[in-house]
Amino acid sequence: MEKFTRDPATERTDTLVWGKNPVTELLKSGGAVDTVYLTDTIPQPVAGYYTALAKECGAVVKRVPANKLQKMCGTAEHQGVAARAAEVEYASLDDLFAAAEAKNEPPFFVLCDGIEDPHNLGAIVRSAYLCGAHGVIIPKRGGVGVTGTVMKSSAGAAARLPIARVPNLAQAIRTIKERNVFVYCADLGGAPLSKTDLSGAVALVLGSEGAGPGALTRKLCDAAVTLEMAPGQSTGVDSYNVSVAAGILCYDVLRCRTRK
Repeated sequence: MEKFTRDPATERTDTLVWGKNPVTELLKSGGAVDTVYLTDTIPQPVAGYYTALAKECGAVVKRVPANKLQKMCGTAEHQGVAARAAEVEYASLDDLFAAAEAKNEPPFFVLCDGIEDPHNLGAIVRSAYLCGAHGVIIPKRGGVGVTGTVMKSSAGAAARLPIARVPNLAQAIRTIKERNVFVYCADLGGAPLSKTDLSGAVALVLGSEGAGPGALTRKLCDAAVTLEMAPGQSTGVDSYNVSVAAGILCYDVLRCRTRK
């Protein structure tokens, strides 16, 4: 995981992460972890693996009954393991630019405007990470933060990809544009993706599940892009799920960069 110099004022919050892959990624990422919880019925080789990972990062291991872990996580899908992250450190915009500079690549960011479903945010972070984005930007208000569900849905990518939580998304867009990053808004009224070049320094803005990007967000973006759909479909479904759209757009950025 990239190491960044954090702003002392950067927001921090603790969270419970569960599931084998998310906990493994969290422990391997070097993130601060207080406690690793393992069910008392988990196979010994698995328990030994997580105990070793916990020891490397200085975390305490506690064995608990499966029903207690289920209550802690709020779900039965914990797979016998959970971790209490001491803090989720949100990055700054400068951290995201530093990540791009460290890789000698043009910046590639994903901005989420009002994403409220943690499963969607987690899936967006996962696609962004796998497609080479240098960070995700979310607002402090009007959208979900990084929670255990987000961490689980991202398969642990949220522990590895810098995520900036900004007080004003509009100002973040202005700042990004001032640093020569072209900002695209995913919107039904935009140009087809097949006719859009997502190469170079680029940021993708994805709107809320119901209303899409806000009016000010649309206005601030340099251009809008839309995903074509097969003709003749029923009018009951008129758009892609936001996390699916994010995956398609992020992959197109990756395709452009790989091709060049």
